[in-house]
Amino acid sequence: MTTNQPTTATTADQTDLPDARSPWPALWAMVLGFFMILVDSTIVSVATPAIMTGLRTDVNAVIWVTSAYLLAYAVPLLITGRLGDRYGPKRLYLVGLAVFTLASLWCGLTGTIGALILARVVQGLGASMLTPQTMAVITRTFPAASRGQAMALWGATAGVAILVGPIVGGVLVDGPGWEWIFFINVPVGIVGLVLAARLVPRLETHTHSFDWVGVALSAIGMFLLVFGVQEGERYDWGTIAGPISVPLLIGLGVAVLAVFLWWQSRNRKEPLLPLGLFRDRNFSVANVAITSIGFSITAMAFPVMLYAQVVRGLSPTRSALLLVPMAVLSGALAPIAGRLSDRAHPRNLSAFGIGATSASLFWLSRIMDTATPIWVLLLPMALMGVGGAFMWAPLGATATRNLPLSAAGAGSGVYNTTRQVGAVLGSAAIAAVIQARLSANLPGLGGGMSGSGFSAGGAAMPAPVAEPFARAMSEAMLLPAVVLVIGVIAVLFFERPRHQKA
Repeated sequence: MTTNQPTTATTADQTDLPDARSPWPALWAMVLGFFMILVDSTIVSVATPAIMTGLRTDVNAVIWVTSAYLLAYAVPLLITGRLGDRYGPKRLYLVGLAVFTLASLWCGLTGTIGALILARVVQGLGASMLTPQTMAVITRTFPAASRGQAMALWGATAGVAILVGPIVGGVLVDGPGWEWIFFINVPVGIVGLVLAARLVPRLETHTHSFDWVGVALSAIGMFLLVFGVQEGERYDWGTIAGPISVPLLIGLGVAVLAVFLWWQSRNRKEPLLPLGLFRDRNFSVANVAITSIGFSITAMAFPVMLYAQVVRGLSPTRSALLLVPMAVLSGALAPIAGRLSDRAHPRNLSAFGIGATSASLFWLSRIMDTATPIWVLLLPMALMGVGGAFMWAPLGATATRNLPLSAAGAGSGVYNTTRQVGAVLGSAAIAAVIQARLSANLPGLGGGMSGSGFSAGGAAMPAPVAEPFARAMSEAMLLPAVVLVIGVIAVLFFERPRHQKA
């Protein structure tokens, strides 16, 4: 889309909407499914102790329940965005939501950690079909000059869902049991399918070729990298089996991803990752920033929930309620951030939002000990909510505002992929850091802590163990705080979008 054509391009695209009806009902319908799949990115964090106890496994295995989901979610996003362009975003959304809903039922019915991880992989595949379609519909049905308000809803959904996941999980774990963090998706998914079938319009499709070589390279590279990072502490960063070592796996992962990027630059048909999109500075900057956000928001949930339940003896519900100020403020301020996104320079809004979130994590890391009053913990959580409102919507709106409509699916696929890649790496990295800090602070416990070795909430640890455990969790919180600083630096390079109101 060029600078002097926003109205024409938008009007042409909106002829896909019957009677040029408002795009808002369709967006609200899709947001329901989007909210559900994002909740599942973090809902397991609050159930970690309960799953460890119920399935008699350890911290590292339970974190794979999240990592497997995020990995299966992230890798196919580049191609599912293209599939939406080719077969229609409505069709892909409905298929993805159906797969996700059925896999949720499977998750709740499993009785072993291995079966749960496998079911979560299928869940992630369904989520990957669904997610790019929401941004693609926004890009194709809302005028560029007012797209910020639609992105505010998308951004608020992403922010609040990731934060609300542990709250919902806490209530369900304390009530009917951890299995219900998955069963609850079934009725919600059915309602979402009915609403989307009725309200989401069929948009024009475009022919695409598919880069299956790129799909294979990206999947293999990501798996090797994530497996190496997450399992490194378990194998003392040495040999896994025979000549295979943790450094070798990580090195191979990086090498395969480098080959993937080389292949994308050489593919003259239609590469999986359209490197030409990154010629737009705002798109490039937004992808760097959202990667740091995906990494940090996913990573911070694990040490916070382990600290609250294992150190402070809070129940899953009371632990999750620590996040209420964050969720409430993020949701309440999101409409304001959305309106400002259409007018204010994105550099100012995004830097404030990401910076405030980073500051809140640094603050938390300083006060996560055995004696801090619970109400004091709510203060940095509130700051995190303020920061979240001003980082999700401005980033989402700015990332896609300059892109042509024909690249809507590809652009949203890349943007969501980088966010999920960040989340995958955050999940893997925090697992390694938690194990390392536990080994340093509690040499006799370390990463082998199993579900039978501590309370899942309701009885605090003895002080000689609780203090070093709390110190390990507070030290782990520094990782997501530092990574967000990268996001702050990145958004300082934003330009004012071409279609933004002056």
